[in-house]
Amino acid sequence: MALISTSEKRIYLSPPHMSGHEQQYLNEAFETNWIAPLGPNVDEFERRMSAYAGTKGSVAVNSGTAAIHLALILLNVSKGDVVFCSTLTFVASANPIVYAGAEPVFIDSDADSWNMSPQALERALYEAKKKNKLPKAVIIVHLYGQSAKMHELVSICRHYGVPIIEDAAESLGSEYMGQKSGSMGEFGVYSFNGNKIITTSGGGMLVSNDTDRLEQARNLAAQAREPVPHYQHQKTGYNYRMSNLLAGIGIAQLGVLDDRVAAKRALFVRYKESLRSIEGVQFADEISGSRSNRWLTTLIMDETVTGMSVSGLIVALEKENIEARHIWKPLHTQPLFKGCEYFSHREEESVSDQLFATGICLPSGTNMSEAEQDRVIEVIQTQYKLRFNK
Repeated sequence: MALISTSEKRIYLSPPHMSGHEQQYLNEAFETNWIAPLGPNVDEFERRMSAYAGTKGSVAVNSGTAAIHLALILLNVSKGDVVFCSTLTFVASANPIVYAGAEPVFIDSDADSWNMSPQALERALYEAKKKNKLPKAVIIVHLYGQSAKMHELVSICRHYGVPIIEDAAESLGSEYMGQKSGSMGEFGVYSFNGNKIITTSGGGMLVSNDTDRLEQARNLAAQAREPVPHYQHQKTGYNYRMSNLLAGIGIAQLGVLDDRVAAKRALFVRYKESLRSIEGVQFADEISGSRSNRWLTTLIMDETVTGMSVSGLIVALEKENIEARHIWKPLHTQPLFKGCEYFSHREEESVSDQLFATGICLPSGTNMSEAEQDRVIEVIQTQYKLRFNK
């Protein structure tokens, strides 16, 4: 089977996918001159996001990172404090801990969900309690659309009285035990970056049932101006507001979210059915009680069985103008966080390191055609056959 010519159109990992209705909201914003941050689109986007997530309120901001930072501030995280964070995630999950002057402690994944290990979290909190140094918060990431084991994790955190921030940047549209991802902690965070399941080109949302704290977040995101006739400031504020233009895009995108989830899930099924015959390939399954948005289709490969390394396959795909990626490099191994404490799943087992060594993300765009998906599948099958001369 011949490989595809590199003259073929590039297949991206997770490109933006417009609904066709975004221009309507942009036109209205221009016609009414609501161009600057805030405006009716922002209000409506927040209202619809709260309704979708099942929370009492939400605050639109300019990134998911900003939303995490605001959540930490609202939980009084400051210099000298400790915050626990999933290690298998993008650096943006942990950077706000540093912004706040606190110290991150990284928690390993479990092999079932790839998300925060309840066993590792329990051990970390037990040790922190003994030292009288409990964290001010735990940031639990829902990786690639798969929910963490929130029933167990929430129970553990409640036992120790530690609040949860859900980093649901990759899992908007996912569910766990009938609840929307991002709605189960004290705060939930979404991202609308260009590669997410819906996008505003750049943006984020902070959701919560604590409406008083959300109002504080709204004030902090608008430079923390005091409600007096002149400009007066008693605390440090931030320029984290979302523009009325981007919020209009978000309204249109939110309207097709369920369709996008269905498309992502269909891509996953087709990949799995097409590649299941390759020995040594294992797809990430949903944990019990969950429904993943399948933001990215991910799998792990046993090189001793497949004859393929993750790096080698990524190179082979790139030669065919196809973008694939390693899964996130664990944060406890990043030079930025050298010296930070890390709690592995078990004493002699670091699941996140194993996943990084064997995991790959395949192109998962919701506007991907079957022919384009077939190109990806063909390259993988061909590489496997070349390794074994089949």
